[in-house]
Amino acid sequence: MKHAYFMLTLLLAAASTAAPAPIDRAAVVARHNPHLTAIDPMSPLSVGNGRFAFTADVTGLQTLPDLYHGQGTPLETQARWSWHQDANPKGYALADTHRDYTAHGRTVGYPTNARTPAGQWLRENPHLQPLPQIGFALVGKEARPLSAADVSDVDQRLDMWNGRLESRLRLLGQPLSVTSAASPDSDTLALRIRSPLLATRKLAVRIALPLGYKMAGHHAPPLDWSSPDAHRSTVLAQGARKLVVEHVRDGARYAMTVAAGASMTITRPGAHVFEIAPAAGQSLDLTITFVQDGAPAPQDSTQAFAASAAHWRGYWRSGAAVDFSGSTDPRAHELERRVVLSQYLAALQLGDTLPASESGLTHASWYGKHHTEMVWWHTAHFALWGRPAYTARTLGWYQRTLPAARRVAAERGLHGARWMKMTGPEGRESPGGNPLIIWNQPHPIHLAELLYRADPSPATLATYRELVFETAQGMASMLHWDDKGKRYVLGPPLWIAQEIYDQATSMNPTYELSYWARGLEIAQQWRERLGLGRDPGWEQRRTSLSALPQKDGKYVALESHPDTWDNADSRHDHPSFLMAFGQLPGDGVDRAVMRRTLDAVLAKWDWATKIWGWDYPMIAMTAARLEAPGLAVNVLLKSDGPNNGYTRAGHNPNKKLPVYLPGNGALLAAVAMMAGGWDGAPARNAPGFPADGSWVVRAEGFQKLP
Repeated sequence: MKHAYFMLTLLLAAASTAAPAPIDRAAVVARHNPHLTAIDPMSPLSVGNGRFAFTADVTGLQTLPDLYHGQGTPLETQARWSWHQDANPKGYALADTHRDYTAHGRTVGYPTNARTPAGQWLRENPHLQPLPQIGFALVGKEARPLSAADVSDVDQRLDMWNGRLESRLRLLGQPLSVTSAASPDSDTLALRIRSPLLATRKLAVRIALPLGYKMAGHHAPPLDWSSPDAHRSTVLAQGARKLVVEHVRDGARYAMTVAAGASMTITRPGAHVFEIAPAAGQSLDLTITFVQDGAPAPQDSTQAFAASAAHWRGYWRSGAAVDFSGSTDPRAHELERRVVLSQYLAALQLGDTLPASESGLTHASWYGKHHTEMVWWHTAHFALWGRPAYTARTLGWYQRTLPAARRVAAERGLHGARWMKMTGPEGRESPGGNPLIIWNQPHPIHLAELLYRADPSPATLATYRELVFETAQGMASMLHWDDKGKRYVLGPPLWIAQEIYDQATSMNPTYELSYWARGLEIAQQWRERLGLGRDPGWEQRRTSLSALPQKDGKYVALESHPDTWDNADSRHDHPSFLMAFGQLPGDGVDRAVMRRTLDAVLAKWDWATKIWGWDYPMIAMTAARLEAPGLAVNVLLKSDGPNNGYTRAGHNPNKKLPVYLPGNGALLAAVAMMAGGWDGAPARNAPGFPADGSWVVRAEGFQKLP
């Protein structure tokens, strides 16, 4: 008996010290798979691979495009490589949009004049070229457009674990099922369609190739079906099981191969429209593959579905995971839902080697161009979640466009690299107020540091040293010596992250000053790791930077306009000064002053006028570093402010943008920090969440935020 009791005691003691069981990741993902039982124009669901995506309505295809575009989210097929540029017969150049700014004894031209023919052309070009719209169509004697009234008994589920969309419904009273997935290895949409409507020859898959977008606006412009003679859709090959089409518009080209598992019929009711149906029976298995150059090889649908499942299972099993299921806070389930869906959308929308636009691969915004100040929100979370390869893809774009950034720096009298703000694949700046934004400059350094923390090896240092050093050199040369104050100042001209102040006179913004100090310090650490020693010029600038501006015991947005707490009109848009001790570790920050500043933002900020989806996670990160986890959670899930809702598809709509991915990326960064910790965080599990028992956080695989 004594021996048995002794053994039982040992077993219990061992159990109490054993590592916790791993999170059941499949269960966490499955409980948040979107399930639609009715048409929801705000929540079309997508499949994709990071560079290519297909977004479907409840029919599983893009059958109701006007309804979804008019009342919610557009239905589009996009590839990040597909671009078009209008003719430029007048030879517009960026210099045609320059406005001169005079400061610190010199005059420099910046391309800020967008309200001219040159400015508008340069903003709009290049722009995304959409791929075809793929939907169902009634054919034969009953041919007509399908409408919402034709749809009933919707049962649509997105299986995120396998990257598969399963749509079941009744169309015209008849059963219809569609299963779709995107291959991870090629830009291929795989479809498995079943319906008696196919057997009776009433239904076909309609593939329509648009001219492009109607560029009347830059937020979710509609597809352009006008001017059929302005583009060409040429059949390169056609057979019983294969159709190859080349689409050409000016210098833009893509090719499409439609491959069927059995014989199919192909009709062409218009110059840019193809209708596909089975030659017999009620089953249609298709793959539709797109390439920019050449003719895509036919793909097998079974292999595409299998490859998609393997890819997505590998994604979910990699990196970090978090499980809130044991929490008593009623908001925990919703936060977990947002986190899971944001991870799916991030891999689908943000995983290309060309940084994503703010609407990713769902619809066009800002002509498809990406904003480099959003790169941190779009990309940093991948490294924090233990998936640094995705972050590395973005830094690859910076490496490829480093020559362009050097030219920009030289044109503005700077050394090193000066990064463009709004740009397409070629790296050319776009006119507007944009070129004066500067908080995008340190991003490549900070992201490279995250990759080094993931892999602290000589190989990482060798890969990114040039990018880090050239960026730091550009940042250093943007600082000016103030002999009167015996300090270095930042600006003018510049446009701070809180985009409301006069660009010609803005100087010394709180967040940007702290980011300059952090970026230069990281660059110096990289020099030391490489055995080079600290750069004296960088060190002089870093250690002699102006102090972070404050007034009445609180930080203000910037030194030149210290009216943050005196003028209500200055308390909207991003409270970006909080990022100095949230996203960043707080170079130059006084914790007590920052806490008073946070409390003032929560009490006095104008949330209604203009605030964006990434502001909520950003503020939560500051609250977490200040060891106020209750505030962090409250802000993260704040329900009485605009732009902090998430659709059933997981998207974070903002103002005129039904899809706004910086909100998703910022949410993932904040949760990574709150669950996985940060340098100097309290030594307890999930230090960014309350420790009162209301939140039970199981977390694994996170990298700490610096």
